[in-house]
Amino acid sequence: MTSKKYLPTLLLILTNLTMSWGQAVSTAVPSKTDGLTSIMTTAFMISAVLLFIIVIAVVVRTNAMLTKHLINLESEKRGIYMPTESVELRPVEEDVFTRLRKKYWENPVPREMEGAITLDHNYDGIRELDNHLPPWWVNMFILTVIWSVGYMWYYHWGGNGLNQADEYKKDVAAAKKEIAIALAGKASEIDESNVTLLTDASAIGEGELIYKSVCVACHGAKGEGTVGPNFTDEYWIHGGGIKDLFKTIKYGVPDKGMIAWAAQLKPADMQKVASYILTLKGTNPPNPKDPQGAIWKEEAAATQDSTSVQ
Repeated sequence: MTSKKYLPTLLLILTNLTMSWGQAVSTAVPSKTDGLTSIMTTAFMISAVLLFIIVIAVVVRTNAMLTKHLINLESEKRGIYMPTESVELRPVEEDVFTRLRKKYWENPVPREMEGAITLDHNYDGIRELDNHLPPWWVNMFILTVIWSVGYMWYYHWGGNGLNQADEYKKDVAAAKKEIAIALAGKASEIDESNVTLLTDASAIGEGELIYKSVCVACHGAKGEGTVGPNFTDEYWIHGGGIKDLFKTIKYGVPDKGMIAWAAQLKPADMQKVASYILTLKGTNPPNPKDPQGAIWKEEAAATQDSTSVQ
């Protein structure tokens, strides 16, 4: 009785050895290495894989021949006549596709001949067959080995494909771009109804730069006030909350000479400069302008807004 039951183990061992060696070579040799060493390494790898395929084919073919021989022996014992190799077993009406299907897909051992490959093992009336792997499984396995050659070349040896680390970096960069686009679109949706006070140093620093660029002439370098009101005291003419200040910057106060900055500043920029202006409260700069308006408190403003909603 042949030892066909060891064929899957042999295939698994050969596969693991080949893939482990290929992974070690691909790690040791850079993906974009040029020169004779890279070419020789690649040629050797391809030769090794081809040799591996040939070995598998020889093992499968030998196994099929042994199986056929055992079937003939079993048939002779039972007095069943089996035609020789010279006798055509296939019906004349079988086409090419039918013959290919029987050869590469169906099990070559028919059910009525399974006695030739039945082992002596008996488990509660269940007998074990010493059958070899189905042809369709072996053919698919060979195709995966051939596919692995192209895969290793594309992603490891040739340097054309991106490995996992490069794919991760590419996805992270794409995600950052999407986040930036989303934040830019969200920033354009800021208005006086949903604006919030910014407290991070980066945003406050950008607001200070905007203030020094467009607000210094009327409100002073330190918010002490010149033509415009003082930002460092508790008095406000049009409200001292972030929403009030944003609205004042956005629409301006035309009758007092302050222009509307909505056409020149983005909503995000107006939010930043308004947040910076609110940090000037209580700084006590030299030569502050006299208070204008009324004392503004957050609690009073919240009560007023609640009353207006009711």
